[in-house]
Amino acid sequence: MKGKIATRDAYGEAIIELGRELKELVVLDADLSQSTKTAGFARLFPERFFNIGIAEANLMGTAAGLAAAGKIPFVSTFAVFATGRAYDQVRNSIAYPELNVKICATHAGITVGEDGASHQALEDIALMRALPGLTVLVPADAPETKQVVRAAAFHNGPVYVRLGRSEVPVINNGDYEFKLGEIRTLRPGTDVTIFACGLMVSIALVAADSLQAQGIEAQVVNAATIKPLDPEQISLAAATGAVVTCEEHSVIGGLGSAVAEILAECQPTPLERVGVKDVFGQSGPASKLLDLYQLTARDVAAAATRAVARKQP
Repeated sequence: MKGKIATRDAYGEAIIELGRELKELVVLDADLSQSTKTAGFARLFPERFFNIGIAEANLMGTAAGLAAAGKIPFVSTFAVFATGRAYDQVRNSIAYPELNVKICATHAGITVGEDGASHQALEDIALMRALPGLTVLVPADAPETKQVVRAAAFHNGPVYVRLGRSEVPVINNGDYEFKLGEIRTLRPGTDVTIFACGLMVSIALVAADSLQAQGIEAQVVNAATIKPLDPEQISLAAATGAVVTCEEHSVIGGLGSAVAEILAECQPTPLERVGVKDVFGQSGPASKLLDLYQLTARDVAAAATRAVARKQP
């Protein structure tokens, strides 16, 4: 792992690069451009930046109109507002008409930290997964974020990209190539498979190191594409016979649910889910909240040990 960069910072860089390449790309924000990192785009391309203000429903409706006029709108605000406050507009104005809007929401998950439960989106993946035709992407680090944002720009249809506030370890090399719809094995293993997304990917890799010291070889899989998930790829990765999912999200409706649905239909496998256990968050430092809500490498390793113990002889 090579340093730490917040995925929201990488997003800000990516839209500037794409802005130079795609003249039809426009960016909209809800008066949070310094936090969402769209301010750099606004300075360079003021005629293609729209601050809609603290009016998230209007933010999504305006983006839908721009998409209908042939633009490629990138829409940013905090995840809790993009998916919760503006859910009706995302559903009826963007997803239902299949408009080419890219919702790149920052400050997702428990690591929003001191802003507390009202701003910690723990159900956003579940909300977006449920909308027909909407692609859901959760990059693990800065290099992957840039490629995810680029893939979203060239994908025809609505996309939700989940980004974080805190800095996360850089785990991907410069030659990494993101492919929408594919999962990627970062570490091979034969005893248990750990599916992870977002910042939990780096945590899963640390957990795999500790498991190796216990004689358990863990395969770590980066599931940056939450939807669509390929059942065949999930089944192949789960051939270890034991599975753990880990996400900075509720255990209800996110990556864990998506993997569980596929395994239940295609390849029943012992499964342990690491995530927030059907509770709201609270205010506190991000690192302490990860520990409190059992989202650490220690917790992932413990879940893997339980999953291995449940394997069929």
